[in-house]
Amino acid sequence: MTREDLLAAMSNPDFVPACTKHLGFELIDADPDTGRVEAWFTAKPEFLNPNGSVQGGIVTAFLDEAMSFSVFIATGLKAAVPTLEMKTSFLRPLMTGRARCIGATVRLGKTVGFTEGQLFNEDGVLCATASATAAIRALEEGAPLAASDAG
Repeated sequence: MTREDLLAAMSNPDFVPACTKHLGFELIDADPDTGRVEAWFTAKPEFLNPNGSVQGGIVTAFLDEAMSFSVFIATGLKAAVPTLEMKTSFLRPLMTGRARCIGATVRLGKTVGFTEGQLFNEDGVLCATASATAAIRALEEGAPLAASDAG
């Protein structure tokens, strides 16, 4: 699958899981050769905690989506990649607006993938980083990917 194919597929609302849509996901770039993904997310006012910054679970969800998608494209869209474990480091608060996230596959094995992510605010300031391990579960030929299998 080419970069153009990936961008076209992720522009199709039928392909994007509802949760991913809710997070305001917009694919910027995806490289199937390196397993690198870059995407925008929308930090909505309803995602704020009482301190006025985006709740940590939402920040983690942004990172998880980008990292899971990086492993998904690294498998050629042939495997579900549920996250087995994930560590998020919160470096500074994320406020409302657009947030840019980079997910990269560090290593891809037969049954496990390792990935890293970075989340920046709309001014390009690094707000959080993460690393994760994902299971590689082959999809049946022609089977649609269930939203819960994406990450």
